Amino acid sequence: MAIFFKILTVAGLATVEMYAAIPAGFAFKLSAWVIFFSSLVGGISGVFVAAFLGDKIRSFFSKYKKTHIKETKTDTLAHKIWNKYGVIGLGTIGTFFVGAPVCIALGVGLNANIKSIIFWCCIGVFTRCVIFTLAGHFGTKLF
Repeated sequence: MAIFFKILTVAGLATVEMYAAIPAGFAFKLSAWVIFFSSLVGGISGVFVAAFLGDKIRSFFSKYKKTHIKETKTDTLAHKIWNKYGVIGLGTIGTFFVGAPVCIALGVGLNANIKSIIFWCCIGVFTRCVIFTLAGHFGTKLF
């Protein structure tokens, strides 16, 4: 029963932040495969939760938003990635830097196609799980 809670903890942490989930899995002394699959499931579920909630939150605030012209900053890292690489860059590269839920929120804010941003964020989560789990596995073998 205790291993179930450890796996659930890794998946729950991966829902919001992968940088905490994979080291927690290694701290719990789980195998690399269990860490990979639980963080993958948690990360992908985080993408879908953020996409669902992001759309609901946006529709809620758009009802009460007053229309006025406001100057937005366009020199941020997210805008640079968006302008250079589009949805693919935001979903894959942005997932490595800020996490999938933030990329979903940025994609919704930038009026990206929600299906394509979900797909590319899932690809980014998968790649991130593979790289970080391998790095953690081989890093623990060194010690």
